[in-house]
Amino acid sequence: MNKKKLAGLILLFCTSHAWAIVPFIVKDIRVEGIQRTEAGTVFSYLPVKVGDTMDQHQAASAIRALYATGFFKDVRVKVDRGVLIVQVRERPSIASIVINGAKDFPKDQLKENMKYAGLAEARIFDKGALDKATQELKRQYVARGKYGVDLTTTVTELERNRVSIVFNIVEGEVSKIRQINLVGNHAYEEDELLDLMKLSTPGLFSWFSSSDQYSKQKLSADIETLRSFYMDNGYLEFNIDSTQVSITPNKEDIYITINFTEGAKYTIAKVSVSGDTPVPKDEIEKLVQAKAGDIFSRKAMTETSKLIGERLGREGYAFSNVNAIPEIDKEKHEVSFNFVVDPGQRVYIRRINIAGNDKTRDEVIRREFRQVEGEWFDVEKIKKSKQRVDRLDFFAEVNIETPPVQGAADQMDVNLSVKEKSTGNISIGAGYSNNEGLVLSGAVTQANLFGTGNHISTQINTGKVNQVYSLSYTNPYFTDDGVSRGFDIYKRNTDSQSTAVSQYSSRTLGGGVRFGVPIADDESISYGLAVERSELGLSAASPSRLTQYINEFGSVNSNLLGTVGWGKDSRDSAIYTTEGTVQRAFAEIALPVLDMRYYKLNYQYQLFYPVNSKVTLLLNGEAGFADGYSDKKLPFFKNFYAGGPGSVRGYESSSLGPRDTANAVLGGTRRVVGGAELLMPFPGMEKEKSVRLSGFVEAGAVYGVGDLPGSAGLRYSVGTAFTWLSPVGPLKFSYALPLNRQPVDKIEKFQFTLGTMF
Repeated sequence: MNKKKLAGLILLFCTSHAWAIVPFIVKDIRVEGIQRTEAGTVFSYLPVKVGDTMDQHQAASAIRALYATGFFKDVRVKVDRGVLIVQVRERPSIASIVINGAKDFPKDQLKENMKYAGLAEARIFDKGALDKATQELKRQYVARGKYGVDLTTTVTELERNRVSIVFNIVEGEVSKIRQINLVGNHAYEEDELLDLMKLSTPGLFSWFSSSDQYSKQKLSADIETLRSFYMDNGYLEFNIDSTQVSITPNKEDIYITINFTEGAKYTIAKVSVSGDTPVPKDEIEKLVQAKAGDIFSRKAMTETSKLIGERLGREGYAFSNVNAIPEIDKEKHEVSFNFVVDPGQRVYIRRINIAGNDKTRDEVIRREFRQVEGEWFDVEKIKKSKQRVDRLDFFAEVNIETPPVQGAADQMDVNLSVKEKSTGNISIGAGYSNNEGLVLSGAVTQANLFGTGNHISTQINTGKVNQVYSLSYTNPYFTDDGVSRGFDIYKRNTDSQSTAVSQYSSRTLGGGVRFGVPIADDESISYGLAVERSELGLSAASPSRLTQYINEFGSVNSNLLGTVGWGKDSRDSAIYTTEGTVQRAFAEIALPVLDMRYYKLNYQYQLFYPVNSKVTLLLNGEAGFADGYSDKKLPFFKNFYAGGPGSVRGYESSSLGPRDTANAVLGGTRRVVGGAELLMPFPGMEKEKSVRLSGFVEAGAVYGVGDLPGSAGLRYSVGTAFTWLSPVGPLKFSYALPLNRQPVDKIEKFQFTLGTMF
């Protein structure tokens, strides 16, 4: 029977007493049968009050209104000497919800999700809500690949019109993709196409990526990946004909079949640009990413439209329209494109609105904007503004919108919304490395002091070799044009007795001021002035050369240090870099005011070059030079060192370069390090950006005065490394083989570093 008809008959039966009502004036209203519901609640839903005239129509309306509340499963109305009597029978309330057998999900999480379906303890029981919650629970298990989940519910009536609901779950095993069949491929091998897909059959690392668990969303994404691959390689007529997904009766194995037609491979016969644009046509034509004779690529066509739109956007044309009109010759398998450009109307920014910054001051955000109110819209400035606000690291979310102004075709607003996050941190940390051993650290940091954007931090770092205690304060906008100013106070203790370095100890206490001056969005210079006091100590095993230095210059020295630096960083990401460059130059000079006279120069260049979509080539080069002046030597504790992670892996940390007759490392006045490294995803975990595998070749040397033959000269190594940005911190392993080891060298093939904050 139709559900609507059934509901109508039930309502007709329940309201049968209402149809016999003769119109009367309501003297009073009495409610019978309520246990949990307040009488006032019933009165508030009734469409009739004392003093109203009651008839058959109002009686039916009253019953419908009370049914619609969902509180009652039976409603009747009666009349007794002018008194309207409303008789109700309440729906039971849910006394308890019990979940048995759930292992994949926390029970509290499942109960919380049931609330969205209307099922929760103390609520009115609704069979429809129970069915909805059951289906949602099954959906969550299916999303995890457990298609064989068995779920039963039991509803038990209790005293005082209550019920208890019990969910019994048998989760079963995860259904695995046993086979993926591609039907219709002729130009490419099936294995090559399967490598493009996220879904796969079980492999060595599928437990980590869950790639062998079927998901409708993943399959849709894989189909689009196949389509893009073919369309980007000339197959203009590529088409997915059908997709079949089948599961075995035991719900354990899934089979996927994708049928498609490749079609012919097309080349581009001609590309032209038309339309009246404010940008010179020859400049627009330079943005076209395809030319006659090229293999057709949908990616190139899309990129061309995007570049033209962005170029017009830089001139204020926010609503430009670029359409690539194709002309297909199926006989010759050629296609011509005409990019029709309509710039639309030029638009300027009326107002910049900021929302969500409850703590951070407006000016802290506005000073990062490159788009200005009253200027023409510039898409590059909008992007750069969002990027700079995001880099502040004060917000969990940064969203930007550019809605048009109603009634003004040439105006738009910029709406920036942020979600504040905690910028203060009190932390205790621990880490371990081969060289330092166990390192304990603690820090108190506030990166957005009182919402001003100023940064203050204290840090304690203890290790067997190095100890650091510091206090720093930075104002990133000391001036309105972005010049930063910072102050530092620090204490550094070094004890090299457990390393390959010549045995000595030093205690340094210092403080200084520094400034940073931006000269471009990704380029800046810095300079500073600091005062240091160093106290040196030697042991019985210290080389005579160090003893001579202390005898000549003393064990306590003071410095006035001047620093100058330059940096440029154009990487696409500081965490998972795929392209860009990093350049750093730094000079440290002991000014001729106090005891020491020396200078140190350093330069580093890194190039990240994308070999393909998965592999990145990293080229690194570093050079350093130091010396004393005014007849004074370079202090030995300011020498350069190399070897180990960060320079030449495979050799013990800071072990390369000149050595004395006791085979202790002396360091040197010149340092050179270089290397090439191929960064790639870990096999089987290609979609995980937190994990990377690499192969590298490195070389380095430290030059200076040495006693042991064979200690000078370049050292080479080759090896492989594994990097994981784990939940507990960065974890790095490397295994390297020295290629030209000398008898005096100290080798450390396996090296690792682990650091975390907890």
